[in-house]
Amino acid sequence: MEITTTTRDRRWLGLFAVLAAMIMNILDSTVVNVAAPSIRADLGGSYSTLQWIASAYTLAMAVGLLTGGRLGDMYGRKRLMLGGVAGFVAASAACSLAWSPASLVGARVVQGLCGAILIPQGFGLIRDLFGPRDIGKAFGALGPVIGGATIAGPVVAGLLVDADILGTGWRAVFLINLPLGLFVLAAGAVALPAVQPVRRLRLDITGALCAGTGMVLLVYPLTQGREKGWPGWLLAMLGGAVVVLVGFVGQQLRRGRTGRVPLIELSVFTRRSYVSGVLFVIIFFGSIVGFSLTTGFFLQLGLGYSPMRASLTMSGWAVGAFLGSGFAAAMMGRLGRRILHIGLPLMAAGTAGFILVLTRDGATLTGWQLSIPLAVYGFGMGMIFVPLFDIIMGEVGDHEVGSASGVLESLQQLGASLGVAVLGTVFFSSVGTGRLAGATSAAGGFVSASRLVAIISALTALALCGITFLLPRWARHAMPAGATAQAAPAVAERPELVAV
Repeated sequence: MEITTTTRDRRWLGLFAVLAAMIMNILDSTVVNVAAPSIRADLGGSYSTLQWIASAYTLAMAVGLLTGGRLGDMYGRKRLMLGGVAGFVAASAACSLAWSPASLVGARVVQGLCGAILIPQGFGLIRDLFGPRDIGKAFGALGPVIGGATIAGPVVAGLLVDADILGTGWRAVFLINLPLGLFVLAAGAVALPAVQPVRRLRLDITGALCAGTGMVLLVYPLTQGREKGWPGWLLAMLGGAVVVLVGFVGQQLRRGRTGRVPLIELSVFTRRSYVSGVLFVIIFFGSIVGFSLTTGFFLQLGLGYSPMRASLTMSGWAVGAFLGSGFAAAMMGRLGRRILHIGLPLMAAGTAGFILVLTRDGATLTGWQLSIPLAVYGFGMGMIFVPLFDIIMGEVGDHEVGSASGVLESLQQLGASLGVAVLGTVFFSSVGTGRLAGATSAAGGFVSASRLVAIISALTALALCGITFLLPRWARHAMPAGATAQAAPAVAERPELVAV
């Protein structure tokens, strides 16, 4: 492929445009943890509304990521990046103008779909901008910027909600995307490279619709079941999800047999290590996203913290994740899979500390008491982010890397949606049970609910330790001499994984 535009003088401007687009995605993955209670107080809605404001974005992204990368190959990465950013900006404006919970959730769905279009283009555009010789310089700048945005995101969200600039309140957390998006559009039009797209590719629209329908049928009942009392039609939707997803597998097999390119290379699922990795990704991201969201709810709805105070309390989590990611980047070549065996027990230890603080101090605790165990949890979590995808891909063949990587990225978002649905339902069900049992204070039900979610998260981290033994010993690009796993070029770095 030949780069037809951009010059060496403009490549850093192009990199900044890509970084700004990634920062938008990170902000909209994290701000809801802080802003959701304020949104509900303004727009109304039930507790499940809080879950949908978060999961609508991740679920839409899970569906879109199955095709987002391939669209860039078909129509050009620059065109898809700028189109995705334009849609993201428009959806962010719609979020800021929402007049009801339903209108906000709908705008969040559009945000997620546009994010699924723009994010996969970023890494390819960076490679096109810098080439093999200087790509290390670009990725050297990428990590700190994305990590810094992850730490600053919740704090900025809390500051914006509390500041209530010009009466915008929570709406400002979406309005902040407008200047970022306009910069990406202006800088990207000038500096991003226009690479000749691969026109021979064809999109598997039927497969994408089947996969998306199956995901929605799975997540919707889990989110709404508690509130609606689990009627028969919701249980039927869960059964329908199984039928549709099995049909999707059959459709992909038929497509492969007839010589057409399937949406997913199903051959990767013949490898136990990859299947184990898929299970790990779904459970891991479901646990951390669900725990993060319910902790934010506990601090504001249960303890009455302001958005800013809640975000500062949880900032220890983000700082820990940033430091843990740096440690993993330095040590993954030496430790390989063993780094997961260190990170997961640290997560369990941090969660145990969180439970201890809740048990001892309950509704009278202060923010700093929670910050320390959350920082330990975040450090262990950060250790897993950096090597996880490359370890899972350790035994995947070169011809399967693109499809296998795309599936993992999609399932990461699906896991996040399931975590919000399942742990959010557990949390709010426990809140109701605590109140019915006559909690000793207004926050008592929230304390017991948060403790229950933390116990589940700790047990999940320990259970994942067992699954890690089924994963490849070494990442694709970190195999020492004499390793028996198949060596292959490195999979692109994925710093957006820290946006939880």
